[in-house]
Amino acid sequence: MSMIKKVINRGKNKQGSSTSRILTLPVLAIAGWLTTILPNVAVAASYSNDYSVCAGRLLKVGVTPEAASLGCASALRPRDLAACVVKIENQTQIAATDALYSCGKARRPEELATCVVGASSSTQEAINPAVLDYCGRSLLPVRFGQCVVGLRSQIDLPPTQVLDTCISGGDSVIGASSSSTPSTIIPAGSSPSTETTPFPTQPVIPTQPLIPAQPGTTN
Repeated sequence: MSMIKKVINRGKNKQGSSTSRILTLPVLAIAGWLTTILPNVAVAASYSNDYSVCAGRLLKVGVTPEAASLGCASALRPRDLAACVVKIENQTQIAATDALYSCGKARRPEELATCVVGASSSTQEAINPAVLDYCGRSLLPVRFGQCVVGLRSQIDLPPTQVLDTCISGGDSVIGASSSSTPSTIIPAGSSPSTETTPFPTQPVIPTQPLIPAQPGTTN
């Protein structure tokens, strides 16, 4: 009787081990498949996230699919590009297609948008395209926008004159030297000349002329 029980137990153990092997193999295969596919999905999501956000936001403000794809693909920071276009579109009368061109050329698109919105709020709506151009030309767009808003709030000047004044003032400040020594202005087309200072020379001492001896005289 005991021998029969041992044989039955051995059979059960073999059946259980074979069943566990059958279940373990699919689990290992699925785990290996997940380890290979999940990193690829994560990498793909990280690469496409900024560009998908950029394209989606541009399409919502009326930019054509062709322009949106080209603008987002060319942008160094696609999110900043889209934020610039959306801000200008929502807070000014400038079309999103016009803003896309200027935002794409700007080194800091968000600062450009801040300049355009601020300057447009204090100027007439008719010169909004001019504001976009001036902010794009300025090396310090936020400062330029503050200049336009500040002058217009205190001085009654034509909008175009204010834009010209602020862009000229910004250029002169950027190009000014930090030292107190005034710079020398060299006319266009001429090359700077170097001045040489002569070295001091020893004074020349005149010599006494020799007087010939007279006959019959001794020296």
